[in-house]
Amino acid sequence: MTGASTGIGRAIAKTLIDAGWRVFGSVRKETDAAEASKALGAAFTPLLFDVTDDAAIRREAAKVDAALGGRTLNALINNAGVAVAGPAAYLDVEDVKRQMDVNVYGPLRVTKAFLPLLGSDHAREGAPGRIVNMSSVAGKMASPFMAPYAMSKHALEALSESLRRELIVHGIDVVIVGPGAIRTPIWTKADDLDVGRYQNTEFYGDLVKMRDMMKGFGDAGLEADDVGKLVLQILTTARPKVRYPILRNKLAMWTLPRLLPRRMVDKAIAKRFGMRPRGA
Repeated sequence: MTGASTGIGRAIAKTLIDAGWRVFGSVRKETDAAEASKALGAAFTPLLFDVTDDAAIRREAAKVDAALGGRTLNALINNAGVAVAGPAAYLDVEDVKRQMDVNVYGPLRVTKAFLPLLGSDHAREGAPGRIVNMSSVAGKMASPFMAPYAMSKHALEALSESLRRELIVHGIDVVIVGPGAIRTPIWTKADDLDVGRYQNTEFYGDLVKMRDMMKGFGDAGLEADDVGKLVLQILTTARPKVRYPILRNKLAMWTLPRLLPRRMVDKAIAKRFGMRPRGA
């Protein structure tokens, strides 16, 4: 799995290990590898790579290949990701490119490297593995000022849909998980959101409100362990669904926004963010 250092990734790794699985988890720093190994024990093997580094991914995939000894890998969990925020009219395109590089091209790179281990190499022993791609509520619904993140998650869902249908020939399933707010350290970093760069735009006040709202999202969210339990369920059930949303207040935050007319949802979101149409 990728992104095992903290948050959802760490929780998934722990849940699987507690259930008797051996976990290979990617981290980007040697210090993170040492810390994760200490916390998770002998059943955890750190892999040192960034999902934007093809050569490093292939190098670490070769290590997993050697450890498997010709057997198939049970699962690949694409969890690593970043979030870029800002009003679309003023975004730096290079920031958007980085967002897509990590959240879309990263999972594609990792999937390509690990597909033979999952069973596209039919000479391997064992049942084909499963791929779990960590999307978001943003994979289906886009909030103001989160266009890059929503773009990346929408793209990840499209990649997952195509992959699932292509990999039928190998018996490899692809499942999407779409979390809402989850209690992880990312919410404590809301103050790090650089809204100052947009101070001279019409969106500055709204961005400040969004930053302040983000601080409360984590407190109201589910525990990361809940995602870990869901992933374990996906990997052990005979016929998993193709997509699993996981969030609090599912009716208001997921079901209704997808059923109501889009313009009505637009108005509700604008009201939530305190945004007023021109002339109102």
